[in-house]
Amino acid sequence: MPQDTVSPCDERPRERLLRHGAHALTSAELLAVLLRTGTRGRNAVTIGRELIEHFGGLQPLLAAESAALLAFPGLGTAKTCELLAVQELGRRALEEPLRHAQILNQPGRVKEFCAMRLAHLRVEHCIALFLDTQLQLIDCVEIARGTLSQASIYPREVVKAALAHHAAALILAHNHPSGLAEPSPADISLTHQLKQALALVDVRLLDHLVVGATEVSSLAERGQI
Repeated sequence: MPQDTVSPCDERPRERLLRHGAHALTSAELLAVLLRTGTRGRNAVTIGRELIEHFGGLQPLLAAESAALLAFPGLGTAKTCELLAVQELGRRALEEPLRHAQILNQPGRVKEFCAMRLAHLRVEHCIALFLDTQLQLIDCVEIARGTLSQASIYPREVVKAALAHHAAALILAHNHPSGLAEPSPADISLTHQLKQALALVDVRLLDHLVVGATEVSSLAERGQI
């Protein structure tokens, strides 16, 4: 297996970052700073560029699972762990404000958070943001994942999870792998069923977000809850 080597080219992004700031670097160069070294015949910038191309962009790269990262030639355990750590730090940075202020006062942050979690996924996933009585985030939990077209979401399972988290309210969010953020008739029907089921245990359904490739639709904003 090729051993990591350090070349002068690998140092340049770090030097440029210190001189000009992170905004002056390309995404591949920023990845090179993170990865630090390349492999025989490929410097860190080259690996960064190849990673972005292989995963189809920066967002899917920074949301890739460990197995997919480990399978990429030249990463190895250490570099994979570095990328996974950056992923989690990004999620926590977006999540942190939601734990300290009313979610209803920052709908843009909620959409941004859900987009980061879901927009890049190639099969449908559904998450629930469980909120306390102050409408601050308790936890974000994946409650279903499915196929290219749908995930089976059962109201009773959502209710059970809401009670387990002692939630007073929740926001549901799921992605459309097609990339379109337009709610389907099934999405609207599920929203109504879920709202009724949650009302029986005094938990409010505040919103249902549909995440597409470039935008997020809110059923609450559309008046469909």
